[in-house]
Amino acid sequence: MRKATLILVLFLIGSFCVFAQKPIKGIVKDAKGMGVESVNVNLKDIEGNIISFTRTNKNGAFNLQIKNDQVIGYKIEATSIGYKKQSISIADVNQSQDLILQASETNLETVTVKNRPSLTSNGDTLNYKTADFADKQDRSIGDVLKKMPGIEVAENGKISYNGKSISNLYVDGDNLLDDKYNIGTKSIPQGAVDKVQVIQNDQPVKMMRKNNTSDDVALNLVIKDDAKLKVMGDATVGAGTPNRFDENLTAMLFNKKLKFINNIKGNNIGIDPGIDLISHNLSDYLNRVDNSKPSGLLSTGAAGVPSLPQSRYLFNKAAVLNFNNLYKFNQDLQLRANISYLYDERKQQYNKFSQTYLADQTISYSEFQNNEINPQKLRAQFNLNKNAEGDYLNNNFVLDYSPFKTTSAFSINNVAANQILRQETFDLSNEFNYRKKLKSENVINFYSYLNRTAQPEALNISPGLNADILNNGNSYLGLNQYIKLPTWYTNNYVSFAFVNGGFVQTYKTGLNFQQQNLNSELYRIQNNQTSELVSQSTVNDLNWFKSRVYAEANYDFTSDKFKAGLSLPLSYNRINYSDPKNALENLLNKLFLNPSFNIKYQTGIENYLTANYFYKNDLGGIDDVFRGTILKNYRSLFANNAPISESKIHGFGGAFNFRKAMQMFFFNASANYSTTELNTISSYNLSNNIQQRVVLPLANHIKNLSFSANASKYLFELKSTVNLGANFSQSKYDQLQNGELLPFNSKTLSYKAGIEAKLASFMNWSYNATYSITDNKADIANAINTNFQQLRQQSSLAITTFENVYLNLSAEHLFTHQSSQPNLKYLFADANVKYKMVKLKTDIEFGITNLTNIKQFDAIYISANSLTTGTYLIPGRVAMLKARFNF
Repeated sequence: MRKATLILVLFLIGSFCVFAQKPIKGIVKDAKGMGVESVNVNLKDIEGNIISFTRTNKNGAFNLQIKNDQVIGYKIEATSIGYKKQSISIADVNQSQDLILQASETNLETVTVKNRPSLTSNGDTLNYKTADFADKQDRSIGDVLKKMPGIEVAENGKISYNGKSISNLYVDGDNLLDDKYNIGTKSIPQGAVDKVQVIQNDQPVKMMRKNNTSDDVALNLVIKDDAKLKVMGDATVGAGTPNRFDENLTAMLFNKKLKFINNIKGNNIGIDPGIDLISHNLSDYLNRVDNSKPSGLLSTGAAGVPSLPQSRYLFNKAAVLNFNNLYKFNQDLQLRANISYLYDERKQQYNKFSQTYLADQTISYSEFQNNEINPQKLRAQFNLNKNAEGDYLNNNFVLDYSPFKTTSAFSINNVAANQILRQETFDLSNEFNYRKKLKSENVINFYSYLNRTAQPEALNISPGLNADILNNGNSYLGLNQYIKLPTWYTNNYVSFAFVNGGFVQTYKTGLNFQQQNLNSELYRIQNNQTSELVSQSTVNDLNWFKSRVYAEANYDFTSDKFKAGLSLPLSYNRINYSDPKNALENLLNKLFLNPSFNIKYQTGIENYLTANYFYKNDLGGIDDVFRGTILKNYRSLFANNAPISESKIHGFGGAFNFRKAMQMFFFNASANYSTTELNTISSYNLSNNIQQRVVLPLANHIKNLSFSANASKYLFELKSTVNLGANFSQSKYDQLQNGELLPFNSKTLSYKAGIEAKLASFMNWSYNATYSITDNKADIANAINTNFQQLRQQSSLAITTFENVYLNLSAEHLFTHQSSQPNLKYLFADANVKYKMVKLKTDIEFGITNLTNIKQFDAIYISANSLTTGTYLIPGRVAMLKARFNF
């Protein structure tokens, strides 16, 4: 009976999507009988109100969606520049409503345009002319993107359009950089880019474009024809004081057959070259492969980084090799290789004082750390892609090797010690995807993902700490924590899509397996140099096997104004884990139905509303169930005493996107709410020297609410782009500390404003400000309230003083207020002068950063009922002389 009811519901939903709207079809032709493209077609009622609207396709055909057929006597009106307006009355909705347009001359008032940027729109693509927004001092296309209304570039290089992160950055239509596009925006000269295209509803798979259900947004850099004929690039040599260097060599080519951006760089001026290797949509990739595993179980317990741009606080000596090459065998077949290696040496020094407020006590500790950090990253990725109308093949092979070492001298509550952390992650994977379009227009899809990961870790601490807990109160020489966590994983499925006009039904079935072994041991070294286990309870030999068999039905409906998608994934989950050394053996079987629904309604040609809902059951991983205690860092002992964590999440969301492209005005607003129910909670036993965490079986409820609104406008008269935004987020959750279960309420409200202005032909000015308020409080009587406020302002002035001589001045101001602490105020300033030797294609540049020579930075951090203050050592004044040769 239940199965029959479910089938009936799915049938009714599918029927609703197909039959809820009835189309009126027709063709608009010119006097010669040829179809006219992009004609505005409106359906008006007897009183002249617009009931529906659309545009004609390249053949002149149109399709008007109506909710009922009571439209006899209504008018269809067609308008287009260069033609006289034409309208007809509807006599029979079943007949083709054809209109013939007569050519006409339109006399326009004479308009003089001076340096007025413009946008052009073609369907889902918006075109920014690069030259309209670029200035003489802009070197790369990334410099120009920041000035384009509707486009936002974050400090880490992530690009968003009208509030939505881009899914890809294409170079002349090709995905050369595979989501690690920072090297492209930093290296490609703005003068080589003819226009920047914003592609809404981006669908990279050709066979799927006819019935496109994608909501992704991508950027495409259209390269000028003359820039495709030669290898371009630049070489930079820089030296400075105290003992600073900055070197860079970049070469790039963008012709039809071969595209590459190859780069070698190194510096010790606080600019992390590894930022070029950031994958901005990594979370989307991890969701797709569905391979959850802990990234690392051990740490040094470092305080993180201060709330400053990285170039203000980073002590580094780093180099990166970054090679990105794409070869096209033909229009449909290409091979891409992305190979990179990062070597970095960093230093970090700070003092920290932390307090946690409980009902009857305050837990506090102070610490000092002097860290030497050595991260390395080697990545080799090879991609073979065939993208034709009839079939699609994508094979992606990735090798990642990331050795990581930290050496640290530290003290906690005036007790000094040393630690060394070694982590060595090796990750090998292959992702295969093949689609085939049948003669019926239906599509079959085969997918397979294989992965092998090894994650050995070791933490060595000397002398031994917390002897009362770890060595029966006797002094000892040190601790050694060892962990190994090898993982095998595979995910495989086959799907079949039935295509019927704008209605697509996709059915998928597959299975995945994950096998892991967590092996950990905690040893102590006694004063006589002997090594022994701290106890049998600090050993893990946990075998984990997780399997999932799943089936999924997806229903997508697309029309000119409306999109809807319903997903019904059903999965059978089986987890078996055992650890004989901890007398642990468990078997879990769960059947989950995780439905989701989304709609998109086009309220106008450029505006739309979206809404979504999802319900998700999820299970924890191997790091939720190990019983043996692990020394996570020198002040944290972690263990579990609960079954696998199970979560049930309800999520709701809605958004409104509005734009007037020709007026260069963009606006977006969104709201999201989620509620999560968990069957476990982390219990913390805190003291002034150490925290011990145990996961316990206790119901836990988390609620999250967020709102955001952002606007961007180009002011033609002022030749300026202005941006405004506001965000609000609230979280409610429980926290268990020293036996006290406390409900917490955390709120954050932030505002931002910015302007990119051309004050004169020789002067540009930019200003950005962010003001944020964070409030944390336990929902009990007489609870301590922690409130944090911060204002951050950044401004820069670019001046052409003489011909080919450019001066740049910039400043950054930070103000921080916390009720129980003194106010913090900082003003950083930089100056830079550049001379361009045009004939030699060389720039000579001299700059000074941190003119005020600030060498110490204080920061405040709050979370729940904790307040942390930190003092960081940062680089002082740095002077650099650079020469950059362009070729």
